[in-house]
Amino acid sequence: MTIKPLSDRVLVLPNPAEEKTAGGLFIPDTAKEKPLMGKVVAVGPGTAEVKMEVKEGDTVLYGKYAGTEINVDGTDYLIMKQSDILAIC
Repeated sequence: MTIKPLSDRVLVLPNPAEEKTAGGLFIPDTAKEKPLMGKVVAVGPGTAEVKMEVKEGDTVLYGKYAGTEINVDGTDYLIMKQSDILAIC
């Protein structure tokens, strides 16, 4: 990984969007919802005020509009502050 988050930021690889409904119907790309869970890929060192509670490899739940989307080597990631993470799963 060539990206090292600064401060209290976290780099998250979002889970893929659902392809099918529970009933077996395929969901078109335009109707897919943004996933709200992902895997932590990299974690910043934290700050004097903020101790980092998440670590690489954790699966996290985050808000619908949390983070900034970035593309690195053809893979989409989200970079967000630790405070945007709602829970560790």
